[in-house]
Amino acid sequence: MHDRVKFENIIDFKVAIYSFAEVKDGKIVRIFATTRYPSTQKGNLFFDSELVPEMKYSDELPVKHSCMYSVLAFRPSHIFMSRDILGSKPLYYSTSQFSSFRSYIDGECFSVNPGEVLKIDYSGKIIERKIYRFEDVFKKVEMTFEEIEDSLERALLQLRFKNACIAFSGGLDSSLLAAIYDLPLISVTAKKEEEELIRNSANLIGCEVEVIKVSVEDVKWAIEKVRNAVETTEIFQISIGVPIFLTMHLAKNLGYSSIIFGQGADELFGGYKRYENLSYEELESKLVEDLKNIGERNLVRDNKIAYFNEIRLITPYLNWDVIKLALSIPPEMKVFREGEKVVRKYALRKFAENYLPKEIVWREKKAIQYSTGIDKIVKKLVS
Repeated sequence: MHDRVKFENIIDFKVAIYSFAEVKDGKIVRIFATTRYPSTQKGNLFFDSELVPEMKYSDELPVKHSCMYSVLAFRPSHIFMSRDILGSKPLYYSTSQFSSFRSYIDGECFSVNPGEVLKIDYSGKIIERKIYRFEDVFKKVEMTFEEIEDSLERALLQLRFKNACIAFSGGLDSSLLAAIYDLPLISVTAKKEEEELIRNSANLIGCEVEVIKVSVEDVKWAIEKVRNAVETTEIFQISIGVPIFLTMHLAKNLGYSSIIFGQGADELFGGYKRYENLSYEELESKLVEDLKNIGERNLVRDNKIAYFNEIRLITPYLNWDVIKLALSIPPEMKVFREGEKVVRKYALRKFAENYLPKEIVWREKKAIQYSTGIDKIVKKLVS
């Protein structure tokens, strides 16, 4: 066990991509730009992506670049901006400023849309924009469930990570990732019973886990950090963001440069309780709708928190190959019904039986903000 991490030694000024322009006579004459990890600069190209964007495909980047990204590039004739089809990584702009955070832009501010390719000239005028559709990138494949299982296993096993840890909750999604990847596990919670569940789950899969019990003061400190990072005062977003923030901050303090979360499993495999009463036709439509909106609802928040902690967020379930395979699973295999019995994430549970004990595979797990007990503390502190 490491000594208890202090949650107050963080620098407030965090920015992934930021650029501003010197304007003279209504035109940009000089560009100032910088990046902070996990974003990268290569010449006049600024991006947050696991892969280096191939700018020869710039006009079709949302289709050609098969992973999450945000890109800002200064070209001889224009400024180029783009985001992936899910809109996972934030990117904002004005006529002369560009940033991963809205609050760093003065005056009127716009967001690059998910799946958008945008070009503006050096006077700030839009000269070209195109928005690709979700269906342009993700299409179903005709496969049996057994073939999907085999392909899903290959897609997850091919992923490699350096200096990374896994945010471990003891539930199905994170336990499966822990069983597949031989990486350290970390967790934060405010509840003793949750800590016991986390340790028990880790023990069941033969792993050790670093668990930090957070206090009311830790949560109080984190609330303001999360407000600044996600740029909202919405209680629901803050209550989700606080345990994510504390987990990422713990990972950073332990020396990791990347952290793996199980985001996307609920939208891909039918994990939310609200899916239970839908017809299979309604379910299939709702799952696609939720996946289309996962960037603006969840991933922008989570990536901003990652930027604030200068750590890379990794989401294996939202790997492009995994998404395509999950979309090809019939809805009745996602929310399985047998009489009055309803099992959510059924297909993922069947797949996980190859890696996990049944006690974990078939156990229900609450959302992170509820299971950790942090939600109640947040609501008391902000009400």
